[in-house]
Amino acid sequence: MGKIVNSTFVSVDGVINHMEVWHFAYVDDETDQIAAEQLQASESLLMGRETYDAYASVWPGREGALPDRINRMPKYVASTTLDKAEWNNTTVIKGDLVAEVAELKKQGGDILMHGFGPVARTLIAGGLLDVLHLWVHPHFAGVGGPGDMLLGEGNSARLELIGTRILKSGVVMLSYQVPSAAQGA
Repeated sequence: MGKIVNSTFVSVDGVINHMEVWHFAYVDDETDQIAAEQLQASESLLMGRETYDAYASVWPGREGALPDRINRMPKYVASTTLDKAEWNNTTVIKGDLVAEVAELKKQGGDILMHGFGPVARTLIAGGLLDVLHLWVHPHFAGVGGPGDMLLGEGNSARLELIGTRILKSGVVMLSYQVPSAAQGA
């Protein structure tokens, strides 16, 4: 059975959006390498609509090994409003997200998610999220509202720390497993 692996950038004050304010100054060869490793270890990508729109607007026009991998691999976008995905190898999940992702997990191969929005919140509540990598940036973003924060009402799961990594940029990558007994807790 495959795992759902979430990889999320977060400012030290909990902001996951508005990355133009706090994230891009920390992107370097090391972060690119780790992101590429995560992608190579995955069979497919799972996205919410906002991530899909952002990715589909940039990745198809890029060249190189990483863009080639992203553009070739199967992609799933959870959306109740998108009828057809234009980005190649993308399937729209319009039905019961938890049931459909549970079926995807049964097919084997890890599924990578970027960002912690409504899709990730639904999956953690449904007991389907297996691994969470938080890239904590040493930066107070100082922007956004409740919808822009990692913390959200209803998020409740005990996480088991499985790794830490301090990057040259000062970003600390915290890796957690969501133990089966804690999922949906």
